[in-house]
Parts: sequence; C-alpha cells; structure tokens
Amino acid sequence: MAAIELAEVEEYEEFEPRRLRLVSIQGVEPVRTGRPLAARRAARARMLQRRRRTLVALGLVTGLIILALPGAAFGGVTGAGLPGDLADSSVLASGMVYVVHGGDTVNSIARLMNPVDPSIARRDLVRELGSSVVVPGEHVLIP
Repeated sequence: MAAIELAEVEEYEEFEPRRLRLVSIQGVEPVRTGRPLAARRAARARMLQRRRRTLVALGLVTGLIILALPGAAFGGVTGAGLPGDLADSSVLASGMVYVVHGGDTVNSIARLMNPVDPSIARRDLVRELGSSVVVPGEHVLIP
C-alpha cells in the first residue's frame, strides 16, 4: 500500500515550495467498497451489447421506412406522373396558380413546370389557356 505525503523541498523553495511524494505504509489493508471488478466488467459488457443491438435495430427500422416511402426514394413516380427527383426540382406543381411576370412566355413557364421535358408541360399550358400567348399580370392555373 502506498500513500502520498506533502514534502517540502528546500532547494527549490522559491519556485516550488512543496511537492508530493509517494511513501509506503506497512501493514495497512486497502479499503475496498462496491462490487467486485469482475461483476463491473460483466455489467459493462452487457450494456455495450444492448447498445449495439439498439443501434442495429434503429438502422434496420430507418432502412425499412426509407424503402416504404412511395415515390420519395430511388426515383419513384409521384402523383403528378413525374419522377420523384424531377418533382422535387420543379418550381411549379399541378394545381398552383402562377402570376405571369414581364418577359415570361409559355415556354419559360413550361420549363418551370418540367425542366427535363418542357414540351409536355407547354402542350398542357396551351390547352389550359386556349392560346400560346401570356400577358404580364395574368393568373395561370398550372395543369
């Protein structure tokens, strides 16, 4: 058994007036409280195993949820008939009202609806408007 005792060192007194040094004590039994070391290690191993299982279960549930989402993951088709990644990138969606600004044309509005293939959106817009001309300030219902 060892203990720490405060010792004074005279030669370094102006910088370090006191130092700790290790001294041995004979005949004194160490005081041990709490559970044995083997029991603490076993409890820690069980806790780590539970954490690993929980992490694996959480990952599996997250993966299943991602796979179960219709059209949101892996390029599925949305309700508007557009691929999921295209529907997320388009500015205008079906049922929205678009106010025509100066310089807008049917083609520019169609590109906002469907950036990949604006010809389909242009055809639907012309059918909805009854004309291929738009006027600034006009409200257009996106088909």
